[in-house]
Amino acid sequence: MKDYELSVLYHPDLEMNLDPVLDKVAKLIEANGGKIVKVEAEGKKRMSYKIKGQEFAIYYYYDLQLPPEAPQKITSVMNITDEILRPQLVKADERKAKYIAYLKEKAAKEPAEGEETKEEVTEEK
Repeated sequence: MKDYELSVLYHPDLEMNLDPVLDKVAKLIEANGGKIVKVEAEGKKRMSYKIKGQEFAIYYYYDLQLPPEAPQKITSVMNITDEILRPQLVKADERKAKYIAYLKEKAAKEPAEGEETKEEVTEEK
């Protein structure tokens, strides 16, 4: 399974009742052997240009793990779904993931603010 990033622009009229569409997308991903790792809701925003006659969209970002054949199937179904204005499914950048892991590891190793390290303690003595 490979890592993918999915950006979905949902129809703005669904703002009050978005749960059925979110469930539909989750079931589509799982039916194709995928796994949703993380979901970020950005809310309703104005788009730079109109898509299907709409000036606004509800933005959602997904981090996914998918088998090799799933991206094409998922994208083709999303393209014909009326509730979705624009889906974009891309392979996740491995360098970005490695960099984020490095930053997390580095932050875990650094002492918290106000704590002394062993080097600082020995220098003071």
